[in-house]
Amino acid sequence: MEPEVYDLPEADVAWCPGCGNFGILRALKLALSDLKIKPEDLVLVSGIGQAGKLPHYLKGHVFNGLHGRSLSPATGIKAANPGLTVVDVSGDGCMYGEGGNHFLHTIRRNVDLTNLVHNNMVYGLTKGQASPTSQRDFHTPLQVEGVFEEPFNPLTVAIALGAGFVARAFAGDVENTREIIKQALLHKGYALVDIFQPCITFNRVNTYQWFQEHTYYLEDHDPTDREKAFRRASETGPYPLGVFYQDQGKKTFEENLSIYREDERPLYQREVNPDVVRQLIRARKEL
Repeated sequence: MEPEVYDLPEADVAWCPGCGNFGILRALKLALSDLKIKPEDLVLVSGIGQAGKLPHYLKGHVFNGLHGRSLSPATGIKAANPGLTVVDVSGDGCMYGEGGNHFLHTIRRNVDLTNLVHNNMVYGLTKGQASPTSQRDFHTPLQVEGVFEEPFNPLTVAIALGAGFVARAFAGDVENTREIIKQALLHKGYALVDIFQPCITFNRVNTYQWFQEHTYYLEDHDPTDREKAFRRASETGPYPLGVFYQDQGKKTFEENLSIYREDERPLYQREVNPDVVRQLIRARKEL
Protein backbone atom coordinates (compact mmCIF):
# COMPACT_ATOMS: atom_id res chain seq x y z
CA MET A 1 0.00 0.00 0.00
CA GLU A 2 1.42 3.39 -1.02
CA PRO A 3 1.46 6.20 1.58
CA GLU A 4 -0.37 8.44 -0.92
CA VAL A 5 -3.57 6.52 -0.13
CA TYR A 6 -3.76 8.63 3.05
CA ASP A 7 -3.30 11.97 1.26
CA LEU A 8 -5.97 14.66 1.31
CA PRO A 9 -4.86 17.02 -1.51
CA GLU A 10 -7.74 19.41 -0.87
CA ALA A 11 -6.72 19.97 2.77
CA ASP A 12 -5.84 23.56 3.69
CA VAL A 13 -2.76 23.00 5.87
CA ALA A 14 -2.47 25.64 8.59
CA TRP A 15 1.01 24.74 9.85
CA CYS A 16 3.93 27.11 9.34
CA PRO A 17 6.34 26.13 6.53
CA GLY A 18 9.10 24.11 8.15
CA CYS A 19 6.99 23.02 11.13
CA GLY A 20 8.08 19.74 12.70
CA ASN A 21 4.51 18.46 12.37
CA PHE A 22 5.10 17.79 8.67
CA GLY A 23 7.74 15.21 9.56
CA ILE A 24 5.39 13.48 11.99
CA LEU A 25 2.58 13.42 9.41
CA ARG A 26 4.92 11.89 6.84
CA ALA A 27 6.27 9.30 9.29
CA LEU A 28 2.74 8.29 10.32
CA LYS A 29 1.62 7.87 6.70
CA LEU A 30 4.65 5.70 5.96
CA ALA A 31 4.09 3.57 9.06
CA LEU A 32 0.41 3.03 8.25
CA SER A 33 1.34 2.18 4.68
CA ASP A 34 4.01 -0.32 5.76
CA LEU A 35 1.46 -2.09 7.98
CA LYS A 36 -1.24 -1.95 5.28
CA ILE A 37 -3.77 -0.33 7.60
CA LYS A 38 -6.69 0.78 5.45
CA PRO A 39 -8.11 4.29 5.94
CA GLU A 40 -11.56 2.78 6.65
CA ASP A 41 -10.05 0.81 9.57
CA LEU A 42 -8.26 3.83 11.03
CA VAL A 43 -9.62 6.32 13.57
CA LEU A 44 -7.62 9.45 14.39
CA VAL A 45 -8.61 11.22 17.60
CA SER A 46 -7.26 14.60 18.68
CA GLY A 47 -7.82 17.52 20.98
CA ILE A 48 -6.99 21.19 20.36
CA GLY A 49 -3.71 22.66 19.15
CA GLN A 50 -1.42 22.50 16.16
CA ALA A 51 -0.87 18.77 16.77
CA GLY A 52 -4.64 18.33 16.96
CA LYS A 53 -4.91 19.42 13.33
CA LEU A 54 -2.94 16.43 12.02
CA PRO A 55 -6.02 14.19 11.54
CA HIS A 56 -7.47 16.85 9.21
CA TYR A 57 -4.61 16.20 6.78
CA LEU A 58 -4.76 12.39 6.64
CA LYS A 59 -7.46 10.13 5.20
CA GLY A 60 -9.28 8.09 7.83
CA HIS A 61 -12.09 8.46 10.36
CA VAL A 62 -11.63 11.50 12.61
CA PHE A 63 -12.91 12.59 16.01
CA ASN A 64 -11.72 16.06 17.01
CA GLY A 65 -12.66 16.78 20.61
CA LEU A 66 -12.01 19.09 23.53
CA HIS A 67 -8.66 20.40 24.71
CA GLY A 68 -6.89 17.70 26.71
CA ARG A 69 -9.82 15.28 26.50
CA SER A 70 -9.01 13.22 23.39
CA LEU A 71 -8.12 10.01 25.23
CA SER A 72 -11.65 9.60 26.61
CA PRO A 73 -13.42 9.36 23.21
CA ALA A 74 -10.47 7.31 21.93
CA THR A 75 -11.10 4.83 24.75
CA GLY A 76 -14.80 4.69 23.92
CA ILE A 77 -14.15 4.18 20.21
CA LYS A 78 -11.77 1.30 20.86
CA ALA A 79 -14.14 -0.27 23.39
CA ALA A 80 -17.08 -0.09 20.96
CA ASN A 81 -15.11 -1.60 18.07
CA PRO A 82 -11.82 -3.28 19.11
CA GLY A 83 -11.06 -4.12 15.48
CA LEU A 84 -10.24 -0.51 14.65
CA THR A 85 -6.75 0.98 14.74
CA VAL A 86 -7.06 4.00 17.05
CA VAL A 87 -4.38 6.69 17.03
CA ASP A 88 -4.62 9.60 19.48
CA VAL A 89 -2.68 12.66 18.30
CA SER A 90 -2.02 15.52 20.69
CA GLY A 91 0.53 18.10 21.76
CA ASP A 92 2.58 18.43 24.94
CA GLY A 93 0.27 21.11 26.34
CA CYS A 94 -2.95 19.34 25.39
CA MET A 95 -1.84 15.87 26.57
CA TYR A 96 0.38 16.57 29.57
CA GLY A 97 -1.25 19.80 30.76
CA GLU A 98 -5.03 19.99 30.30
CA GLY A 99 -5.19 16.26 29.65
CA GLY A 100 -2.81 15.11 32.35
CA ASN A 101 -5.43 13.26 34.37
CA HIS A 102 -6.74 11.44 31.29
CA PHE A 103 -3.16 10.59 30.32
CA LEU A 104 -2.53 8.91 33.68
CA HIS A 105 -5.68 6.82 33.74
CA THR A 106 -5.55 5.73 30.11
CA ILE A 107 -2.14 4.26 30.88
CA ARG A 108 -3.59 2.47 33.93
CA ARG A 109 -6.46 1.03 31.87
CA ASN A 110 -4.07 -0.14 29.13
CA VAL A 111 -6.37 0.83 26.27
CA ASP A 112 -5.17 -0.65 22.97
CA LEU A 113 -4.32 2.59 21.20
CA THR A 114 -1.28 4.50 19.97
CA ASN A 115 -0.71 7.88 21.61
CA LEU A 116 1.46 10.21 19.50
CA VAL A 117 2.40 13.38 21.38
CA HIS A 118 3.99 16.28 19.48
CA ASN A 119 6.41 17.68 22.05
CA ASN A 120 7.70 21.12 21.00
CA MET A 121 8.11 22.40 24.58
CA VAL A 122 5.78 25.36 23.97
CA TYR A 123 2.13 26.21 23.33
CA GLY A 124 2.16 26.83 19.58
CA LEU A 125 -1.52 27.50 18.87
CA THR A 126 -1.97 30.10 21.64
CA LYS A 127 1.13 32.06 20.68
CA GLY A 128 4.06 30.81 22.68
CA GLN A 129 3.36 30.31 26.37
CA ALA A 130 5.43 27.77 28.29
CA SER A 131 4.08 24.22 28.23
CA PRO A 132 4.52 21.43 30.81
CA THR A 133 7.68 20.27 29.00
CA SER A 134 9.31 23.70 28.55
CA GLN A 135 12.83 23.76 29.93
CA ARG A 136 13.85 25.84 32.92
CA ASP A 137 14.80 29.46 32.12
CA PHE A 138 12.82 29.34 28.86
CA HIS A 139 11.54 32.90 28.28
CA THR A 140 8.14 33.63 26.71
CA PRO A 141 5.85 36.70 26.47
CA LEU A 142 4.06 35.32 29.54
CA GLN A 143 7.01 33.85 31.47
CA VAL A 144 9.09 37.02 31.09
CA GLU A 145 11.54 36.01 33.84
CA GLY A 146 11.83 32.48 32.53
CA VAL A 147 10.28 29.15 33.44
CA PHE A 148 11.21 28.07 36.99
CA GLU A 149 9.44 24.66 37.18
CA GLU A 150 11.12 21.37 36.35
CA PRO A 151 9.81 20.10 32.98
CA PHE A 152 7.33 17.25 33.06
CA ASN A 153 8.87 13.93 32.00
CA PRO A 154 6.15 11.85 30.30
CA LEU A 155 8.40 8.83 29.76
CA THR A 156 9.27 8.25 33.40
CA VAL A 157 5.65 8.81 34.41
CA ALA A 158 4.42 6.31 31.81
CA ILE A 159 6.99 3.69 32.83
CA ALA A 160 6.20 4.21 36.53
CA LEU A 161 2.50 3.64 35.81
CA GLY A 162 3.20 0.42 33.94
CA ALA A 163 2.63 1.54 30.35
CA GLY A 164 3.23 -1.37 27.99
CA PHE A 165 5.11 0.61 25.34
CA VAL A 166 7.11 3.81 25.91
CA ALA A 167 9.22 5.49 23.21
CA ARG A 168 10.61 8.82 22.07
CA ALA A 169 11.27 10.00 18.50
CA PHE A 170 12.42 13.15 16.68
CA ALA A 171 10.35 14.71 13.89
CA GLY A 172 13.52 15.71 12.02
CA ASP A 173 14.36 12.03 11.50
CA VAL A 174 11.39 10.71 9.54
CA GLU A 175 12.78 7.23 8.88
CA ASN A 176 13.49 6.38 12.51
CA THR A 177 10.23 7.99 13.61
CA ARG A 178 8.44 5.82 11.04
CA GLU A 179 9.96 2.66 12.53
CA ILE A 180 9.15 3.67 16.11
CA ILE A 181 5.53 4.45 15.19
CA LYS A 182 5.26 1.07 13.44
CA GLN A 183 6.37 -0.70 16.61
CA ALA A 184 3.84 1.31 18.61
CA LEU A 185 1.01 0.44 16.21
CA LEU A 186 1.90 -3.25 16.42
CA HIS A 187 1.95 -3.22 20.22
CA LYS A 188 -1.12 -4.71 21.88
CA GLY A 189 -2.12 -2.22 24.56
CA TYR A 190 -1.39 1.43 25.32
CA ALA A 191 1.63 2.79 23.42
CA LEU A 192 3.18 6.21 24.05
CA VAL A 193 5.43 7.86 21.47
CA ASP A 194 6.64 11.25 22.67
CA ILE A 195 7.99 13.07 19.58
CA PHE A 196 10.37 16.01 19.77
CA GLN A 197 8.88 18.44 17.26
CA PRO A 198 10.53 21.84 16.63
CA CYS A 199 8.21 24.86 16.63
CA ILE A 200 9.99 27.25 14.32
CA THR A 201 7.81 30.25 15.21
CA PHE A 202 7.44 30.29 18.99
CA ASN A 203 10.40 28.26 20.22
CA ARG A 204 13.68 29.63 18.92
CA VAL A 205 15.69 27.66 21.50
CA ASN A 206 14.73 24.02 20.87
CA THR A 207 15.33 24.10 17.12
CA TYR A 208 16.10 21.28 14.64
CA GLN A 209 19.80 21.87 15.26
CA TRP A 210 19.32 21.89 19.03
CA PHE A 211 17.52 18.54 18.98
CA GLN A 212 20.15 17.05 16.69
CA GLU A 213 22.89 18.16 19.08
CA HIS A 214 21.08 17.14 22.27
CA THR A 215 19.73 13.69 21.36
CA TYR A 216 21.13 10.23 20.62
CA TYR A 217 19.64 6.80 19.88
CA LEU A 218 19.59 4.04 22.45
CA GLU A 219 22.01 1.20 21.69
CA ASP A 220 22.42 -2.16 23.43
CA HIS A 221 19.30 -1.37 25.46
CA ASP A 222 16.96 -4.09 26.73
CA PRO A 223 13.40 -2.67 26.51
CA THR A 224 12.08 -5.43 28.78
CA ASP A 225 14.16 -4.17 31.72
CA ARG A 226 11.78 -1.73 33.39
CA GLU A 227 14.25 -0.43 35.97
CA LYS A 228 16.88 0.30 33.35
CA ALA A 229 14.26 1.86 31.08
CA PHE A 230 13.27 4.24 33.88
CA ARG A 231 16.89 5.29 34.39
CA ARG A 232 17.42 5.91 30.69
CA ALA A 233 14.16 7.87 30.44
CA SER A 234 15.41 10.10 33.27
CA GLU A 235 18.40 11.26 31.21
CA THR A 236 18.16 14.87 30.04
CA GLY A 237 21.61 15.74 28.76
CA PRO A 238 21.52 14.56 26.06
CA TYR A 239 18.08 12.97 25.56
CA PRO A 240 17.88 9.33 24.41
CA LEU A 241 15.63 8.40 21.47
CA GLY A 242 14.11 5.00 20.70
CA VAL A 243 12.00 2.38 22.47
CA PHE A 244 12.64 2.55 26.21
CA TYR A 245 10.21 -0.06 27.51
CA GLN A 246 7.87 -2.74 26.20
CA ASP A 247 5.72 -5.29 28.04
CA GLN A 248 3.29 -7.47 26.09
CA GLY A 249 2.09 -9.44 29.11
CA LYS A 250 -0.80 -7.23 30.26
CA LYS A 251 -4.45 -7.63 29.31
CA THR A 252 -5.89 -4.67 27.45
CA PHE A 253 -8.84 -2.57 28.58
CA GLU A 254 -11.04 -4.20 25.93
CA GLU A 255 -10.06 -7.73 26.96
CA ASN A 256 -11.14 -6.97 30.52
CA LEU A 257 -14.62 -5.83 29.48
CA SER A 258 -17.28 -8.41 30.34
CA ILE A 259 -19.29 -7.59 27.19
CA TYR A 260 -16.67 -9.34 25.07
CA ARG A 261 -16.22 -12.50 27.13
CA GLU A 262 -18.96 -14.43 25.34
CA ASP A 263 -19.48 -12.31 22.25
CA GLU A 264 -16.47 -10.83 20.42
CA ARG A 265 -18.53 -8.85 17.92
CA PRO A 266 -18.22 -5.05 18.12
CA LEU A 267 -21.18 -3.38 19.77
CA TYR A 268 -22.66 -1.91 16.58
CA GLN A 269 -23.12 -5.43 15.14
CA ARG A 270 -25.27 -6.67 18.02
CA GLU A 271 -29.03 -6.54 18.39
CA VAL A 272 -30.37 -4.78 21.45
CA ASN A 273 -31.89 -7.23 23.91
CA PRO A 274 -34.81 -5.46 25.61
CA ASP A 275 -34.66 -7.82 28.60
CA VAL A 276 -31.05 -6.83 29.27
CA VAL A 277 -31.93 -3.14 28.98
CA ARG A 278 -34.77 -3.57 31.49
CA GLN A 279 -32.44 -5.37 33.89
CA LEU A 280 -29.90 -2.54 33.67
CA ILE A 281 -32.60 0.08 34.33
CA ARG A 282 -33.92 -1.91 37.30
CA ALA A 283 -30.44 -2.33 38.75
CA ARG A 284 -29.74 1.40 38.44
CA LYS A 285 -32.96 2.29 40.24
CA GLU A 286 -32.04 -0.04 43.09
CA LEU A 287 -28.68 1.69 43.69
